[in-house]
Amino acid sequence: MKRRSIVALSLVAVLAAAITAATSGATKKATANSITVWLQVDAQSGWPDVVAAANKQFQADHPGWNVDVQYQTWGTHLQKFDATLAGGSGPDVIEMGNTEMTKYMAAGAFADISGDKSKFPNSGSWLKGLKDSATYNGKLYGVPYYAGSRVVIYRTDYFKKAGIAKTPTSLSQFVADGKKIQSIYGAKDKTFSAFYVAGPDWYSALAYVYDYGGRIATTSKGKWVGTLTSPQAIKGLTAFKSTFDALSRASKVQDESHPFPTTPFSQGHAASFIGPGWQFGYALDPKAGDPQLKPVMSAFAMPSHIPGKTMPAFLGGSDLAIPVTTSHQSQAEDWLADFTSNANMAGIVKVGNIPNNTAQLNLVSGNPGAQLAKASTNTWFVPTAKNWANVENANVLRNMLTQILTNKLTVKQAAQAASDTITSILNAPS
Repeated sequence: MKRRSIVALSLVAVLAAAITAATSGATKKATANSITVWLQVDAQSGWPDVVAAANKQFQADHPGWNVDVQYQTWGTHLQKFDATLAGGSGPDVIEMGNTEMTKYMAAGAFADISGDKSKFPNSGSWLKGLKDSATYNGKLYGVPYYAGSRVVIYRTDYFKKAGIAKTPTSLSQFVADGKKIQSIYGAKDKTFSAFYVAGPDWYSALAYVYDYGGRIATTSKGKWVGTLTSPQAIKGLTAFKSTFDALSRASKVQDESHPFPTTPFSQGHAASFIGPGWQFGYALDPKAGDPQLKPVMSAFAMPSHIPGKTMPAFLGGSDLAIPVTTSHQSQAEDWLADFTSNANMAGIVKVGNIPNNTAQLNLVSGNPGAQLAKASTNTWFVPTAKNWANVENANVLRNMLTQILTNKLTVKQAAQAASDTITSILNAPS
């Protein structure tokens, strides 16, 4: 979820040019009988059968039409999207992280689908958090896709060998247990992590901030103010650094996709990692992981520094939107309805995600479903500011964490620099 803005072009200006170009070329595009869908690689690796089922249903209902699914990565998809908008083209459907929606909705990048809400399955019981992230000024600009919280996925055999019979119920116990595991396996394997977490993984790190009562930013007198310098936030960041230093041998610079934590985990170089539920299944995939690990894999909600409680988990998720540049809005809506059908949502839940609606929450069970449900009862989310995507795009939080973990700056110095930048970005003109 990171991107650099297009130099010298505001999003509003880009959209104005995009709509003009799209309008002049609408006739040519409309004869193509094809819709282009941009999904993240999560779907390609986690639930490709669901994508195939939606395409099959859409083509059955629209003879002669084709669906061109193009998989994107979180690190580049917004940059590519801005570039296509500037050229007056772009996909007919795009997946957006729920933290990325506000800026594009505010700029008028997505089609208003409020009048067609009823055509989407379970629209009356969508998860409030996802529905709110796809709504701006009372209008609906996206269809909730799926939600996700993070849990600790671990190997029971490694825990048992270290004499750990029960999962930890506090952060201090979690670290103490991890140190036992690290002393056994880390002595021979210098790349081994009792708890694998990438240094710049702010989704995991900021959970510590919220666990100690801190926040990223708040509003004061109509302005946003970065608050990572509060005593509570400093305690959280310090606790994350302490945990990382003791238990993780992951990169302090590369993000959580380089490599995916499932890679060292499935190769025996990690006893546990923190990630969204779908990564549980990904670690067992024959192509990307090791299916033989299934008997020794389990999960638990990350424990809080307060014994008996869970650490707030990032309320992640995605929405699906229709760019205003499309000339196939009706067909795009039909594909979205097929993709988010009850059967397809069940398939998305099966691999470890939370459905986009409350009616199907009963499907979230088993392992790691039960723990995901537990983690989802205590969550945190980013500031709901229209410029928040710019904070992510500038890698403010990732850079702060790297500075802290590499000791380039103290926790307080890095937090101060990040807070100042966040304040500036959130209050900048759109």
